[in-house]
Amino acid sequence: MCGIVGWISTSDGGQGFSHLGSMSAELAHRGPDDSGRRDWPDAGLAFRRLALLDLPGGNQPARTEDGRYWSVFNGEIYNHAELRQELIEQGHQLHGSGDAELIPHLYEQWGISFLSRLRGMFAIAIFDQDTSELLLARDGFGIKPLYWTHTGDHLVFASEIGALRVAGLVPTEVEPDAVWQYLGFGYVPGPMTMWPGVKMLPAGHFLRVKKGAATVTSWWEPRFAPDDSLRDADVTDRLLATIQKSVAAHLSADVPVGSYLSSGIDSSLLTALATRIQPTVHTFSIGFEGTEDGLGELERARELAHQLGTEHHEQVISAADYWRMLPQIIASQEEPLADPSAPALWFLAQQASQHVKAVLSGEGADELFAGYPIYREPAALRSVSALPAVLRRAVRRVALVMPAKRRGRGFLLRGTTPLERRFLGNVQIFSEDAKHALLAPGSSIVGLRASTDLVKPVYDRTAGLEDVARMQSVSCHTWLAASILMKADKMSMAHSLEVRVPFLDKHVFDLAATLPLRLRVDGDITKVALRRAAAGILPDAVAMRPKLGFPVPFRSWLNGAVAGQVRDLFAECEDPLLDRRALVGLLDGGSGPTHERRVWTVMTYLLWRREQRETTTRACVRMK
Repeated sequence: MCGIVGWISTSDGGQGFSHLGSMSAELAHRGPDDSGRRDWPDAGLAFRRLALLDLPGGNQPARTEDGRYWSVFNGEIYNHAELRQELIEQGHQLHGSGDAELIPHLYEQWGISFLSRLRGMFAIAIFDQDTSELLLARDGFGIKPLYWTHTGDHLVFASEIGALRVAGLVPTEVEPDAVWQYLGFGYVPGPMTMWPGVKMLPAGHFLRVKKGAATVTSWWEPRFAPDDSLRDADVTDRLLATIQKSVAAHLSADVPVGSYLSSGIDSSLLTALATRIQPTVHTFSIGFEGTEDGLGELERARELAHQLGTEHHEQVISAADYWRMLPQIIASQEEPLADPSAPALWFLAQQASQHVKAVLSGEGADELFAGYPIYREPAALRSVSALPAVLRRAVRRVALVMPAKRRGRGFLLRGTTPLERRFLGNVQIFSEDAKHALLAPGSSIVGLRASTDLVKPVYDRTAGLEDVARMQSVSCHTWLAASILMKADKMSMAHSLEVRVPFLDKHVFDLAATLPLRLRVDGDITKVALRRAAAGILPDAVAMRPKLGFPVPFRSWLNGAVAGQVRDLFAECEDPLLDRRALVGLLDGGSGPTHERRVWTVMTYLLWRREQRETTTRACVRMK
C-alpha cells in the first residue's frame, strides 16, 4: 500500500516541474515507512510506502533490467507468486519476494493486457523512458484512487487531491456540475471531482500519454450474466470455497492482518473464515452513545468475537467526540461524502491502526450479491410495472391526481416509473426539483445535467437483463466506486491503515455475476446465496440478519446535542451556489429518515467548503 505521484511533460520546450517532492510529502500518511523517487528531464515518479510485503525490499520506483520501464504502484497483487514464476520462466531477473517489482516486467512482457492478469487492487503508473510515454491504470472496481489534471505543459497525477493541491494545481472555486450531482447522489460521481480540471481515472480504465496527448480507455468493467441453469446446492458450495480462497489470499502479508467486525453477515463471514486460516485475528468494532441499536450491535459483535476466539477491540463514540473530530474527518475525505458512516469508519480505522497495518472489510458484498433493501423493489412493484403500457399510463394519471399523502400514491408512482428513472443508485438525496429549491437566485449551477444522464450509459449496456441485475450494475458503477470504496480508502489511509476487500476479488465476482435472481433476492430475503454459504459457518441469527449499516444516532443528535451548531452552520452559509434562506428552511421543513439524510448532505457539504476555505487561507499565509 502506498501513495503515488508523478508528472510528464505534454509540450515541447515546456517548463520543468518542481513540486514532486512536496506532493510526495503530502502523502506521508499513506506511506509512512519509506519513500522513493526518480526524475527525468521530461517526467518524474515518486511514492510513499506502507510496508506489508517484502519488508526489506519492495522499494519503488521499480524498473526492468535495462532501465527502460519504471513504475510506481499503490495496492496489492494477491497472485504475485504465480506471476513471478511466469516472469522467471520468460527470462526476467527478479530479486525480491513482493509484488511491486513485478509491475514493469509484466508490462514489458505482455503490454497493456497484463492488467487482466492481476488479481488485486491497484493504481499504477508506468513510464517508458525510451519513448517518453506514461501509462496510468486503475483496478476494475476502483478500490484504489487515482486523480490527474492536465495543466498545459504537464499532466500530473496523484493518489489524493491533496497532493495536487500543494502543487498549486487545484482551483479555489468548486465545479458547479459536481455540486449539482452531489446533492442528488450524496457523492461526486466520477470521473468529475469537486474541482474544475481535476479528474478521477475511472475504475477499470487506463490513461496513456503519448506525444503530449492523453487518452482514457476502458480495460474491464463488472458485467452481470445471470445463469438460471445453475444448481442451487452446487453454487452454495462453490461460493463458500471461492470466498475462503479469496480471504486466504487477502491475508497474505508479512505483518498481521486484522478484520473489521460488525454484527452483519459480510464482516462476520470474512472474520470467521480468517480464523480458520490465521491463528490470531484481531477484530475491531465501534458503537455510539445515544442509540440502543449502536450499542446493541457492539454487544452482538462482541458475542460473535468471543465465539470465534478473536482478539477483540471495541470503542464507544460519544456525540462530543464525533462532532469535535468531524471537520478533520471531512477534510480527510477530500470531497464531501454524505454518509454518516464515513466518520464512523474514521474512528474504526483509528482504533485498528493501533494494533495492525491491514484489515479485512466487507465492501462489495451488497453490490455483488444484491444485499440492499432497494433490490427487493422490482418484485414488490411487479403488480403495477408488469401491466400493459396503456394501463400503466392510466394508473399513473390516477396516481398524479391523488392527494400527496394518500396511502398507495407513492407505490403507484414508482410502479409506473421506468427503472432507468426510478433507480439512479442506492440513495437519491434530492430530486431535480428539490435541488433547484436550494439554489441561490441566478446561480450558475442552473441548467446542468440531470442525474439520469450519468447512469444512462450503464442502462444502455445492460438492456435485456432483469431489473435487479441492472440495478446491481448501476450500483457497481456509481455508489460502490465513488462512495463506498472512496470512503473506505480515505478513512483508513488517514491512519496509515490498509483496507482489503475479499468480496471484490475477480474470482468471487465471476461467480457472483452468474447467480440467478432466485439466489440473490427471494421475497424479503436479500443476498440469498451468500446467506446460504454462511450457514454452518455463522450462527443463524447472524447469517440471516437484515442489513443495518452503522447506526449513527444522527436523529437524536440533530434534535439535541448539535441542533444549535447545525442551525448556525446553515444560517452562516456563504456558498454562492446555495440560498441561505432555503437551507434554514430545510431544517424546519420535515422529519423522518429522508429529511435527516438531506440535512446531513447539506451539512457535510457546508463543513467541507468551510474546511477547504480555511485550508486555502493557511496555504496563502505560508506562501507569504
